Order: sequence, then C-alpha cells, then structure tokens
Amino acid sequence: MNQSMLDLYTDYLISSFGPTTATGLSRLVDGEVSHDQVTRFLASPAKTSADLWRIVKPTIRQVESAAGVLIFDDSIEEKPYTDENDLICWHWDHSQERRVKGINFLTAFYATETVSLPVAFDLVTKTEPYVDAKTGKLKRRSQLTKNARYRIWLQLCVHNQIKFGYVLNDSWYASADNMSFIHLDLKKDFVMPLKVNRKVALSEAEQQSGHYVTAL
Repeated sequence: MNQSMLDLYTDYLISSFGPTTATGLSRLVDGEVSHDQVTRFLASPAKTSADLWRIVKPTIRQVESAAGVLIFDDSIEEKPYTDENDLICWHWDHSQERRVKGINFLTAFYATETVSLPVAFDLVTKTEPYVDAKTGKLKRRSQLTKNARYRIWLQLCVHNQIKFGYVLNDSWYASADNMSFIHLDLKKDFVMPLKVNRKVALSEAEQQSGHYVTAL
C-alpha cells in the first residue's frame, strides 16, 4: 500500500468543498504528484479490512488491555444521485425510520481510556435480486444479514487476539443470538440497550417457565 499517497488523497477529499479529480489534486500540489500517479493509485485493488488491520495492529498492540472495549456500529453514507449497484443501493436507516440509497458499512472500534481506533470494517453488498411479495417490485438483498456480519467480525477480532472485556453496540444488534454468542461462545461481556417493547426473562427458571417481563 502506498501510504503517503493514501494520506495525501484522503486529506484532499476531506479538505475539498467541490469536485475532486486526479488532475485537481496534481494541480493543488504544484505537479509534485502527477495525475497519472493518482489514477494508478485509485485503480489499484480495493482495500479490505485486512489492510486496515495491518496498519493499526502495531498501535493496538501498544495500547490494548483487558479493560478495552469493542464498539460495533453501522452507518450509511447517502448517495441519492448515484446509479444503483451492488454496493450503492437501498438500506433501511433506523435513525431516520426510512429507506435511503447509499453505502452501508459496519465498523468495529477498539477503545481504551485514551485511544480509539477502527480495527475492522465491512461493506454491505446486496448481490441477490428478488421480487418483493407485497409490492411485486424487483429489489436487492445481501447474502448475509447485518447480525451475521456482526458475529463474523466479532469472531475475527478474537482471532486477531485483540484484548477486550466488553462489546458495546446499539439496540439494532441487541438480540438473544448475539448476546449468547458473545457470552457463551466468546466468553466476553456486553453492554446493549434494549428497545422498550422487548421482553426478557430475569432468570433461567423464568425462561424455562415462559415468564417474561417487558424491558424498561
């Protein structure tokens, strides 16, 4: 990976207020980087979560501790005017309570008292076309649910031997399957908010007897 070009190009994107082009970047640095160099960089193979991990791993090893936490969340970068494809497509945005078109990505952040760094990410692609039974319209869906992706990336963080004690996430991922996976399979703890309409059993005996109460 050309780290200097990556840093330069990302700084260029962050600081730009208008259209961004390879020629524009070259002009901005007075030709020290040619537009052909920028074009070749952008045409290189797509970067993956493994590339991110190789970059942050040395820092994580210096700061990690058993008191660290993994924070999982998904976000949508809206692309309302871009043609739809497997990556840029329609997703349900629970923060807005509506469907939006854009790029949906999951991120795993590692946090201690002093440091917060991304350690993994996943781009949601919807590669399977299907016909919606209610509307009869052709739609797209992913081969994996976001909860399945969540568990895969949690397992990956454990595989990468990241030291942490708790998993934190919002109510979207607060399912019994995810909680069981973290506590029973990974032997970790978690902090998750519950939606007000969720019902929980306060003990194993109450679960077996079918006695559930509304979470408050």
